[in-house]
Amino acid sequence: MTVTMAKALNDGLRAAMEDDPKVVVMGEDVGRLGGVFRVTDGLQKDFGEQRVLDTPLSESGIVGAAVGLALRGFRPVCEIQFDGFVFPAVDQISSQLAKLHYRSQGRVRMPVVVRIPFGGGIGAVEHHSESPESLFAHMPGLKVVACASPSDAHWMLRQAIASDDPVIFLEPKRLYNGPFDGHHDRPVVPWSKHELSEVPTGHYTVPLGSARIHRAGSELTVLAYGTLVHVAAAAAEETGIDAEIIDLRTLVPLDFETIAASVIKTGRCVVTHEATLTSGFGAELCAAIQEELLYHLEAPITRVTGWDTPYPHAHEWRYFPGPQRLGEAMKATLAA
Repeated sequence: MTVTMAKALNDGLRAAMEDDPKVVVMGEDVGRLGGVFRVTDGLQKDFGEQRVLDTPLSESGIVGAAVGLALRGFRPVCEIQFDGFVFPAVDQISSQLAKLHYRSQGRVRMPVVVRIPFGGGIGAVEHHSESPESLFAHMPGLKVVACASPSDAHWMLRQAIASDDPVIFLEPKRLYNGPFDGHHDRPVVPWSKHELSEVPTGHYTVPLGSARIHRAGSELTVLAYGTLVHVAAAAAEETGIDAEIIDLRTLVPLDFETIAASVIKTGRCVVTHEATLTSGFGAELCAAIQEELLYHLEAPITRVTGWDTPYPHAHEWRYFPGPQRLGEAMKATLAA
């Protein structure tokens, strides 16, 4: 069956709740409204208010309550309404959620998933279009996931819920129903191939910690995650470059083996993400590649990212790494 990412996530939550009565969903407006992006639509009606909880407007309270529920044997799935709203919960995430397993010498499990819509491309401003992934990747004890397709979103969410470790689950909000520019009238990338996706039935799973070759190629490697996977594909098509595009899928743990195999094959690498350049996750990728694969590189690694500013109030496509800016970087890397 072909579905959008929002529907694939909804189906994943529903399946996890049917499989395990200890799975509970909680967050601001996740119940009666079904979430601002309708990812939890219909769940409260089918599972009741005891398992789909509308919480107060307190992200710290949401995650803190989830920690307590996990200690009592539940598997909470928290929804943070927008990426920029997560920061009041960082204390609970860093001080409690990420550390209780280690602090207890493995006796305490923290099976908590924190779902966060992230990134731009929907015409929203600061606090509603941010990319905080490197913050969470820097916290030992957390897994950090970023999906890029409906199939991966469905199965990686179910894997995350089944995990006994806490997972930060990043959902590119521009991919929920299809990426459009600020006017919502023109597709940014050739989306007809990506808006709907087959979600395999049965018990097919995407192991957390495994990257995927989104597009095979031989001239250079592009490392991306979330929306930028599709932007990179559009850039390759527009430039005619035979780029191999790696969808990282999981930032922590990182599948460096897949990255290394591609970089060794192509000899060139471009790293791209929506977050700011300075201390973005791309810096970690560049460092790891140069430490392990320096003598396989035929050109310097290039980063294509958001600018080192707060997210803009307008003209977001001058901020966001689009196919043109990424394509120019790919051509420069080939010419180096």
